[in-house]
Amino acid sequence: MSNKTSIVKHPRFNSRFKEILRFIALDSKSRAKSFKNKLITSIKTISDMPYKHRKSIYFDNEKIRDLIFKGYTITYEVDETNNRIIIMGIKKYRDNF
Repeated sequence: MSNKTSIVKHPRFNSRFKEILRFIALDSKSRAKSFKNKLITSIKTISDMPYKHRKSIYFDNEKIRDLIFKGYTITYEVDETNNRIIIMGIKKYRDNF
């Protein structure tokens, strides 16, 4: 993958991510903001080494990977044909995908 790899967030990810941030903010707005900023930074690094993270345990496909972040699994697909990373979803280890 080249330097121009784009990262696309699926609407399912965006929706769930907002729910998680609202939930964290009930306890602490500053912690929610910190969580958001750190996760976004982690997601941005995926394009540097898209296969760095483990093969997804939820899909039988080498191009679908799991980024683990503070007890959450962020599932993404490496789309080499279109030179992009698709952030598919986010879940807590005990949630349904």
